[in-house]
Amino acid sequence: MTARRARGAATIEFAFMLIFGLLPLLMLTYTGVMIMAVQQTLSLAAAEGARASLRYAAPNERRAAACEAARRSMQWLLSYAGQSPNCAAASAAPIVVSAPTPCSGLPSAQCMQISVSYDYQAKPFLPGTGRVYGWVMTQPIRSTAVAQLDLGTP
Repeated sequence: MTARRARGAATIEFAFMLIFGLLPLLMLTYTGVMIMAVQQTLSLAAAEGARASLRYAAPNERRAAACEAARRSMQWLLSYAGQSPNCAAASAAPIVVSAPTPCSGLPSAQCMQISVSYDYQAKPFLPGTGRVYGWVMTQPIRSTAVAQLDLGTP
């Protein structure tokens, strides 16, 4: 084999290694970083919604304020997914705000739960990665925060 032919074979081998080795690794790494960014965004949105629920008196105002705060905190994700949550009801994904209910472990207090979610399989960041991560993420990515409400003294 001549040196010229060997040089061509090395170029082809490098191209295959790049296409089938490095690019998939980079794509999976990018997707993993974006999934972590989604989780952080959802955690922040749930926490902001819980904080906002503490500022108002009427339960409906608390629910609407919690939904609006969560919506603002995860706006980039909602825009990407093409979702527009209904904060008047706040009872369907991606933002669900419960009505005040007795707290778990403290029935004399009232709590409100704020849950936010993102369905990665429905809207993956890189096409095809929804199936790749589908065996790990069988449910939407979600985060929940609970706020104990100050209802004042009767």
